[in-house]
Amino acid sequence: MALDAADLPEKPGGTAPHVIVDEIGHPVMGSEDVHHLANVRRLRQGDLVSVTDGRGSWRWCAFEKAGLSVVGDISVEPEPSPRLTVGFALVKGSKPELVVQKLSELGIDLIIPFIAERSVVRWDDAKTERQGERLTKVAREASMQSRRVWLPTVAPVARLSDLVSLEGLVRADRDGRALSSTDTTVLIGPEGGWSPAEVDTTPVVGLGRTVLRAETAAIAAATLMAALRDGLVS
Repeated sequence: MALDAADLPEKPGGTAPHVIVDEIGHPVMGSEDVHHLANVRRLRQGDLVSVTDGRGSWRWCAFEKAGLSVVGDISVEPEPSPRLTVGFALVKGSKPELVVQKLSELGIDLIIPFIAERSVVRWDDAKTERQGERLTKVAREASMQSRRVWLPTVAPVARLSDLVSLEGLVRADRDGRALSSTDTTVLIGPEGGWSPAEVDTTPVVGLGRTVLRAETAAIAAATLMAALRDGLVS
């Protein structure tokens, strides 16, 4: 039985999977997404799937063995404003993936890994390329899980000096002032802390009374920024 458009949910969510496609007008899933929905999520014929192009457009489709069938009109959500950016100094192990995953879930629009003077982690060119691809994939998967219709951008690894001209730029550190809605770009330093030269580059904001791990600080900053933008705190 054909689904009635009036019965479709107004927004992506609930238990329906959310998938990113290249073309919203003729949505086609990638092979990994087909495998995940069919074999991991075990979707049945006709189950609802929301699809998005990651640029604000989305619609409802029905899962079919041959792919997707369109059941809803295209909806367009305005781009979040202001755009929020978090830059984080590279951290050890799989922690960059954790940071990118959580920042994507929280609604950060631009994520910038960077190298600070006291950064312990420094990737060579080959690892930078590999990790860049991996972090972009992590952001994509987190965006599907959190039902985003505007995908975040994961920028290439930068130098701190490349970021000082960004709009609304502040640096997180102890004893800083409270974060405000005009602080749209927050930089999180490395495990070794900011160097004396870096301390004077930008205004400083605090993220609480306790000392946070670098990855925790990035997540805390993103949470506060998103809450301020969404009017959940003032």
